[in-house]
Amino acid sequence: MGFFDEMKSWTKTQAISLTEGVKKVKNKKFMEATVAGCAMVAFADGTIKPEEKAKMGGFIQRDDALNVFDMSDVIATFEKFVQGFEFDAHIGKAEALKAIAKIKNPEEAKLLVRVCCAVGTADGDFSEAEKRMVGEICRELGLTPADFDLQPSQPTPPTPPGASTPPTPPAASGTKDDGVPEWMQTGRR
Repeated sequence: MGFFDEMKSWTKTQAISLTEGVKKVKNKKFMEATVAGCAMVAFADGTIKPEEKAKMGGFIQRDDALNVFDMSDVIATFEKFVQGFEFDAHIGKAEALKAIAKIKNPEEAKLLVRVCCAVGTADGDFSEAEKRMVGEICRELGLTPADFDLQPSQPTPPTPPGASTPPTPPAASGTKDDGVPEWMQTGRR
């Protein structure tokens, strides 16, 4: 290999390194915001499950804008946000929302919310607490939670004491044997 070939190879290596360095600087706030959102959602129910952490890591590794980051840096950032939650839930949430608020690009904001939803469903149960957290992230980013199907589920009305099934209307016959409790039949007490 001649001098010029070595110089060409070195220049190419430096160009790749520089490109990756620029990507890291450009996307560091997106990485931090994504990790902060994932920490918020993962901590929403009080415990961080391995599936949630793995889902976040998998996204970081697959995303072209974020896979330039060393996974140990991503995990360290995640742990920093988790420690904030463990110290005090309100402080942790404020720190996470501060990082999330730095995202101004609408496409990045939507992607961040989708990743947070994926983390919420990673353990097979997208709990109401996790949905509320993602809803807060949406509002912080100026997005509408309903656009991500984050409507709170409607509470089921309580079942009357002693009833195991929803009440049924009285039968036309009005007899005691029609399966309707006597107190629910019209005109009887």
